[in-house]
Amino acid sequence: MGDVPGADAQLELMPLGYLQVDSDWQVTYLNAAGAAVVGYTAEELVGRDYWDAFPASVGNEFGRAYREAVATGRPATVEAFYPHPLNAWFEVQAIPTADGLAMYFADVTARRFAQERLAMLARVTAELASTLDVDLAAARIPRLIVPVMADWCVLSVLEEDGRPRDVGWWHPDPARRTLVERYAEVRLAAMPVTSPVIRSLLGETVLADACDVAAGLPRGEARRLLELLAPSCGVTMPLRARGRTLGALTLYFEQGRRPSEAELVTAQEIADRAGLALDNARLFDQQKQLAEELQRSLLTDVLQSDRTEVVVRYTPAAEAARVGGDWYDAFVQPSGATMLVIGDVVGHDTAAAAAMGQLRAMLRGIAAYSDAGPAEVLRGVDAAMAQLHVDTYATAAVARFEQTPDERARGLTRMRWSNAGHLPPLVINGDGSLAALADWRGELLLGVDAGFRRGESVVTLDCGTTVLLFTDGLIERRGADLDDGMDRLRAAATELAALPLDQLCDQLLEQLVHGKPEDDVALVAIRLRPTGEVAPAG
Repeated sequence: MGDVPGADAQLELMPLGYLQVDSDWQVTYLNAAGAAVVGYTAEELVGRDYWDAFPASVGNEFGRAYREAVATGRPATVEAFYPHPLNAWFEVQAIPTADGLAMYFADVTARRFAQERLAMLARVTAELASTLDVDLAAARIPRLIVPVMADWCVLSVLEEDGRPRDVGWWHPDPARRTLVERYAEVRLAAMPVTSPVIRSLLGETVLADACDVAAGLPRGEARRLLELLAPSCGVTMPLRARGRTLGALTLYFEQGRRPSEAELVTAQEIADRAGLALDNARLFDQQKQLAEELQRSLLTDVLQSDRTEVVVRYTPAAEAARVGGDWYDAFVQPSGATMLVIGDVVGHDTAAAAAMGQLRAMLRGIAAYSDAGPAEVLRGVDAAMAQLHVDTYATAAVARFEQTPDERARGLTRMRWSNAGHLPPLVINGDGSLAALADWRGELLLGVDAGFRRGESVVTLDCGTTVLLFTDGLIERRGADLDDGMDRLRAAATELAALPLDQLCDQLLEQLVHGKPEDDVALVAIRLRPTGEVAPAG
């Protein structure tokens, strides 16, 4: 036995595995604890060449560590996975001796799997917390848990109408991934009501042999694919949250493997976290839809006119389900002048939305009754806010488009406008150039001083001119100032000026915020029709 420390009896009682090789790599000793985990008895292994007995070690981390320990005379510690037939993780301390190498080792597979499961649970939690999109969350889950928890898996969700849909799947083998994807596309339509996935969607956890599941399927593509994939068994568990089942997670195991009790507990925890994430995403979608419907219900229908074309757009912030204070308006005053309004109440909550509805109604009513210009209308809103104790602040820009008979004959329109702390209008001439509004100024916000005297600016516009009024969500970017945003808007407007007005507005939203603004965006645009041009039908 060479310089083996301690007596044989002590080595046999030691809970660690112990294996000794001589200088020619011939096995000279294996204790009982070692025989329990390496697949050989002492009688079978002693006298054999180590590299013949454990051929995978020739090129793996174990072999490299052992050869280095012998070459340098220094102990080495290694923790790695030994493949088939052991299929286990081992931690080994290799100590050079006078006539060879002593290896103290332990099977640490359970510990490694526990660590991997904890790490996987942390990844699942972090990934699911990072999205509120139902389909995206469902698609991510399988990739997080395979192959740690199972050889492959499929995830199903229940639609609002109660129908199941497979939305996520994964197999680590690219050659078999296509089979799994197709199986996920066709399996639900073929599943009988007694199948594990249907039972799980009703709230039951089901462990079943794959051959029994295949036998329950009608002859066809789904059955053929399951037989080609050839799992040994599968466990299907419901995805639950807040007292309801939202879907099911099916884990498949191959080569005769069956999940342990610990794996089932971990899998159920994953299913519970996935269910909660899916329910959070579902609730977010509902809240966002409700917020958008509320916001849009407070806004105005598109103004129809034979002398102007008006287009409006409202795009809510992409990152949160919240109502806000952005609004637009467009209406005709008693004199026949067209008035456009854009505004933004301070805040992003239901109080801001309610205040927006109040201010919009106030401004419209004052303008319709008084037939006044923009400055007087804004002054009236300030006074009404003070009188009615509307405790909020808001920005607003009001533009009135008016013509005398002579101006109409000459194809001219005057734009009279006033600005309560809002961004200025953008004027695009008929030839695509931008008009300069050199004297524009943003005066006090609405609600600051009821006695403030507001000013007006006037500019004469030719037919074919387009005017845009917008809220700051169109040009705001994190880490950039509004001047940069205005420059981007001017460049985009110049490039897109020749487009029909509805396409111009859509493209501005696409280019500037890619349809997903960081803040709500309200946009109202007017194009002055040439004299005699007929408005499009509808």
